[in-house]
Amino acid sequence: MLSSNVLVLNRSYIPINITTVKRAFILLYQNMARAVDHQFATFDFKSWSELSAVAHDETIGLVGRVVRVPRVIMLTAYDRIPKRHVRFSRHNIYLRDQNVCQFCGHKYSRAELNLDHVIPRSLGGKTTWENIVTSCIPCNRRKGGHLPQRAGMKLIRVPGRPHWTPFMDFSLRGICHEAWRPFFNMVDFSYWNVELDQE
Repeated sequence: MLSSNVLVLNRSYIPINITTVKRAFILLYQNMARAVDHQFATFDFKSWSELSAVAHDETIGLVGRVVRVPRVIMLTAYDRIPKRHVRFSRHNIYLRDQNVCQFCGHKYSRAELNLDHVIPRSLGGKTTWENIVTSCIPCNRRKGGHLPQRAGMKLIRVPGRPHWTPFMDFSLRGICHEAWRPFFNMVDFSYWNVELDQE
């Protein structure tokens, strides 16, 4: 139970991270965070412990009492959104292209897709965000070592570096706990896709 997930919000109730129950209790105890219930009420460690005396499914035992596990906490002194570097990885390329072949436009399972260099390496193409796309096996064979135009093919979208954060990826994959749902429903998808300026 102590290693299970807790959603972390900034002071504006925007999801910014995932932590463990153990770390969440440390933050609560140190007064660096407050527990958030299903009605958006916040509680410090003492008030959460008193509230937790009511029977609940997810609890942990402390000396002389049982405390409810908080599934959502809000940091008391953090109002920004962290900017994170999107790693250039196979996983993130598939996420960017949404498992869609960038030549024929059909969606496939990951096992049915390859990564293709738009400008082939044999013609000086680099392995970068701007030159790698997902391609189904038939389109990949058809294109071969040629430029798309030479093979009579056209990209459905010009590839580029994604403008989302790794945390957005987590939010789109699904919600681990029912208590998290309201915080993802209130976040506009475009908000998570905007590139943040560095300070």
